[in-house]
Amino acid sequence: MNLTLKLPTALGTMETYRIEGMPLDVRAPARPFTRIAYSAAHVVADPLRAGELNAPPAIDWERTLEYRRYLLQQGLGIAEAMDTAQRGMGLPWSTALELITRSIEGTRDIPGALIASGCGTDNVAPGSVTNCDQVIRAYADQLEAVQRVGGRVILMASRALARVARSPDDYRRVYREVLAMCDQPVILHWLGEMFDPELAGYWGAPDYDSAARVCLDVIGDSVEHVDGIKISLLDDAKEIGFRRTLPPGVKMYTGDDFNYPALIAGDEAGYSHALLGIFDAIAPAASQALAALANNDLDTFNALLAPTVPLSRHIFRSPTQYYKTGVVFLAYLNGFQDHFFMPGGHHGMRPPAYLADVFRLADQAGLLRDPGDAITRIRKVMAPLGYGD
Repeated sequence: MNLTLKLPTALGTMETYRIEGMPLDVRAPARPFTRIAYSAAHVVADPLRAGELNAPPAIDWERTLEYRRYLLQQGLGIAEAMDTAQRGMGLPWSTALELITRSIEGTRDIPGALIASGCGTDNVAPGSVTNCDQVIRAYADQLEAVQRVGGRVILMASRALARVARSPDDYRRVYREVLAMCDQPVILHWLGEMFDPELAGYWGAPDYDSAARVCLDVIGDSVEHVDGIKISLLDDAKEIGFRRTLPPGVKMYTGDDFNYPALIAGDEAGYSHALLGIFDAIAPAASQALAALANNDLDTFNALLAPTVPLSRHIFRSPTQYYKTGVVFLAYLNGFQDHFFMPGGHHGMRPPAYLADVFRLADQAGLLRDPGDAITRIRKVMAPLGYGD
């Protein structure tokens, strides 16, 4: 088979590219990981049932659940209904709850399946919220729903709270009251404004150091209700510094899709667990690297993850909130869905040259599971855009 094709470049030219990577096997780990690893998972749209922009999204539930089983069978947990699943960017709360319920029910037969689900305040429109009591009620409604179906909870950052809070004390009060309602320790979620511009100034503080102190106060006030915290700031120095100040027993879950290998490997003072959107796209490399780390084989760990970093940095490049387009495109290239279509039209949020680089970098990381089929698939996407060959 001819493993060359012409692809667009960021310079506005075409270049011939030849497949060079060796696809990684997909396999279950032989032993438990020494890091907890959640993959925030995407949803597969159903383009035949999709409505207009203001209609509920049409989800291909069979393919969506198949992908979760694929991740779980490689030893990765699922961070369900998070921003990778277009939460707040095409996936409303009603569909998110259905997704959470289906994922929990549809994976009960997988031993040790680890699923934690996003609980936020997107059941109310941020513009309709005028005070913190309404934010607490919105959190409570989602928390009750997720706990009712047996879900572990990731307490997501709230756009509504960011809008109505007037001081750090408002954040302390809201989190204290909401955490008291949790029936088991939860993962907090500090999502940087590069992922969601509406969360700018979260924790009621104008700078990182002040915000970190407020967040640590929140954790310290309710430490018995906090399993850990995911930080998605794309700044490894800030994460390491914060990790070293956490109370004993509270875990750090890295959400840094730029610097995850070193953060997971850790240093003399500790390490981060993982809750990463990029693990959706690099599951075989992530699984096998974590298995190597469990065997104290740091060389193999780094060798597997190093080629994935350029891919991840590209997928998550600014504007970062559109990283889902790259994640779903790679799922399409790898045959996990028969189309490149996303809820809310997000398949159109990145240009052809970006998609071409996803293809190149995935190949170089060994993440095109059938290179010949991936070539056929990318040609179908590029041809209507004038880039077919």
